[in-house]
Order: sequence, then C-alpha cells, then structure tokens
Amino acid sequence: MPKQKPPSFQTSTPAAAANPFAALAGLRGSLPQGPEATPAAEPTNDNTALAGKIVVRRERKGRGGKTATLVEGVALQGAALEAFGREMRQSLGTGGSIEDNTIVISGDQVERAMAWLRARGATRLVAGN
Repeated sequence: MPKQKPPSFQTSTPAAAANPFAALAGLRGSLPQGPEATPAAEPTNDNTALAGKIVVRRERKGRGGKTATLVEGVALQGAALEAFGREMRQSLGTGGSIEDNTIVISGDQVERAMAWLRARGATRLVAGN
C-alpha cells in the first residue's frame, strides 16, 4: 500500500481568526458593573476578648494518648473564635480545632501559647496542669 500524505494546513490566517478574543474587547464597555469589593473580616485582636482569665492547660485524657493544649476563657463566639483559633494555630505552627468554646492545639504548647497570648495583650493567664 502506498503511503498517504498528511493533510496540509493553511499557515496564513485572517487577522480575526488569529485572536478569537478580539471581538470580545469591543463588548467590554457594555457589561454591567459587578458587586463592590468588600474587605475580608479581619481576625479579632481586640483586648476585650483577652481581658478575662484565660486558662491554658495540657490534656491527654480522651485523645488516644496524644497530648493537646487547651485554651479556655477567650471571650469570643462562633466565627470570631474560629478566626482567632486559626490565627493562633498558624502562628504556633500546629494543628488543632475548636471544641465548644475551647481552642484545642495539638501537642504540648502551653509555654508557647501563653507567650503568644501575652504578646496579644492578655494579662490574666493561668497555666493549668
């Protein structure tokens, strides 16, 4: 069987086909305005949240033998507590979660957590267990 030649393609294209988005550039002015950009909620570093007594303690019970550091007494609720806990965990370089109104940090981080809270303005810190 004889070899078939591959089909030849045109190398010269019209200007409109070279840039498929050129026609869309003219429509840019007729588009409706989008919503206004709203600033993202900043983590609360308000000293009123850290004004009360904050207990930082170590716990292993009920955690499969793993040590966890618990921070109790931060006067925040809901999303504000989540944002505060996330900022704390990222600053300390650890994992963790929020359980009830308690920030749970993986590992024995009592001293580091207390230093981080003092730097944020907490004055009444208690190191438990």
